[in-house]
Amino acid sequence: MYFAALLARTEDGWEASDTELDDVETLSDLTDLAQEASVDEDTVLVYIEQEDAWFGILRVDGEEDPRIYVSDASAAARSSYGEILLTDELLGREPGAEDEIAALEELVDLDGTEDGEPDGSASSSATTTDRTTTRDADTDSDPDPHSDSDSVPAGPIGELGILADFGVSEKDLLTLRTDALTEIADALGAAEVLEAVR
Repeated sequence: MYFAALLARTEDGWEASDTELDDVETLSDLTDLAQEASVDEDTVLVYIEQEDAWFGILRVDGEEDPRIYVSDASAAARSSYGEILLTDELLGREPGAEDEIAALEELVDLDGTEDGEPDGSASSSATTTDRTTTRDADTDSDPDPHSDSDSVPAGPIGELGILADFGVSEKDLLTLRTDALTEIADALGAAEVLEAVR
């Protein structure tokens, strides 16, 4: 179960609204959503939470590049909304690396046939399958030491000081777990406005 909220800073304090992410597919979409809610290019925070699994914060200050923090990158990577926040830059990967890997995997045909080429006899297919299974088993028992180079790390990732100027230190952020938004809103002085939209 997901929950998303948007907190926009104004002259009179913070304004809160719950946020629908149905039309959000990229980080640019999410950034645009935040900038549209900005008052005089002041700070906007977008908070996304998957219950008991992870939470993420996107901070937008006017036209500056968005700043991101994710509490558990590996958990977020299994979520469509989490993938929006886990950019190549955040993960320290070359831009487009994931797309290149996916494309290479599609080109590899484990049964040795090319698209449109008819399979061989049943016995030949069975032999190929046996070899493939054996090869997969060998791979599982003796993993490639380079296979983790593009994996997503477990634990927090991103900018630990994303809320430091609002009184949430790096240490405080790292200790937040479930219902982190409540504690963040308390620190911002936005608890009441947030409660009104939850």
